[in-house]
Amino acid sequence: MRFPDSPLSPSRSTSSLGPFSTSFRTTSLAQPALVTMIFTLLSAAATLAAVAKAQLAPSGTVSVTPHDMYSSSIGALGCKLNTNRVAYWPAVPGCDNLCIQLSYQGRTLNVLHIDTSGGAYDISYDAWNYLGFGVSATEQPWQGGGISMDYQVVGMDQCADILAPAGGKLGLTAANSMNYVAACAGQPDSWVAKNYALYNILNPVCTWGFDEECTVDLAAGQNQPTCPNILGLTVPLTTAPVYNIQYGTGLSVLAQ
Repeated sequence: MRFPDSPLSPSRSTSSLGPFSTSFRTTSLAQPALVTMIFTLLSAAATLAAVAKAQLAPSGTVSVTPHDMYSSSIGALGCKLNTNRVAYWPAVPGCDNLCIQLSYQGRTLNVLHIDTSGGAYDISYDAWNYLGFGVSATEQPWQGGGISMDYQVVGMDQCADILAPAGGKLGLTAANSMNYVAACAGQPDSWVAKNYALYNILNPVCTWGFDEECTVDLAAGQNQPTCPNILGLTVPLTTAPVYNIQYGTGLSVLAQ
């Protein structure tokens, strides 16, 4: 989680886009299709290797800790999902099995695994608060560290409500998620390959870019999406705010 270090609640920071990001170009440069395809395939291969290296076990018991600042190593957009139901776990998010069901003292909740931690089993602060104490963090914010919880990987249909803002799809930043998209496209039967959507939004907390969908034809060797506006512009975006529930206070704070 992202709050001051303490014995009960150590800080666990992750990179905003991790190994799945890829740089974009805002100018149109002619490039041989073969070179573009090789670049895409090599990047996707590296991402697939990372995914294969750190798969999440289908079930188990882990010490779950709270996380109060939204981030995503695969570039999942916070304005296109419920940021209060997210898992920040050590395993690399794959192309399937992103939906995790957590249980504690008779309470059950589903969270979406879209970020890689440095070793902690973090979940959104509000989700941790509810599972641990039976109430939303906005109503009665608790503080503390790890709580031993049972988990199991469940079908993606169980996380459909979390993805409702994007119509049930995984909304990704078009400028920085192409390695991840290409890797999952290499698994054409995977859930992500069939259910991703690209947006011309530059960062996971949706403060830069344009709230518009983009397209990309990977089969034709493209590795840069096409959007109504120029891809990757640092234009302030104020129409798709992302809010964090602040640790200890339960206040909703605009993500920066």
